[in-house]
Amino acid sequence: MKISIVTPTFNSRRFLAQTGDNILSQQGPFELEWLVVDGGSNDGTVELLRSLNGEPRVRWLSEKDRGQSHAINKGLAMARGDVVAWLGADDLYRHGALAAVADAFAANPSAQWLVGRCDIIDASGAVIRPSVSRYKERSLRRYAYRSLLRENFISQPAVFWRRAFGEKVGPLDESLHYTMDYDLWLRMGREAPPLFLDRVLAQFRLHETSKSGRVNREQFDEQYRVACRYVGADRASRWVHRFNVEKIVWAYRAMRVLGK
Repeated sequence: MKISIVTPTFNSRRFLAQTGDNILSQQGPFELEWLVVDGGSNDGTVELLRSLNGEPRVRWLSEKDRGQSHAINKGLAMARGDVVAWLGADDLYRHGALAAVADAFAANPSAQWLVGRCDIIDASGAVIRPSVSRYKERSLRRYAYRSLLRENFISQPAVFWRRAFGEKVGPLDESLHYTMDYDLWLRMGREAPPLFLDRVLAQFRLHETSKSGRVNREQFDEQYRVACRYVGADRASRWVHRFNVEKIVWAYRAMRVLGK
């Protein structure tokens, strides 16, 4: 089995070296391909990538793009793996994560996509907001497509899928700025339920310069609009999702006030 990991990046040299070391250190019953799609950085990213030119598992390009979704789509189109995923330039996998993913897909040949647990870490790598992670884990264990319509409880860094399945479902919607991942989960979920791997696979880094670090109503309003694409006549799910947007926005505001 071959696993391809796509990393979109733009002026993310601060964390990219650690992320690359983390990905390339993964070992197990799989071949590895790391695809780095840079948007034309000027912070030393290109020099870092050039230093990896002798590493056969790495392919990269650096050119202006139309944003994060476009970069990820380019990387996925380049991927040669049986299983694919993307990992942000500031995020990490836990030790043994890719081996566990390879084993899970091998043991479950009918599974088309896989979701694991994900920790949230700060800029220094310390685990933060464990209550948020536990909340999402409870929802994953009770997964139902209707629940996903009502709230996005899937953590992007801990998601993997068979490349053929992704090609069938289609690329990321490049018109979305925050929730292109949620739109993809909803399209995947219409086709097949995910396999839940009950272990922490990834660490999502929340910091002051990350897009998700600036939690705001705009991203959750976009999430609601995405859900409305798929709810159809299910008005109850539409209203529950709207309520959940308010709940989440105010919960994050409270955490900021409390310094959490």
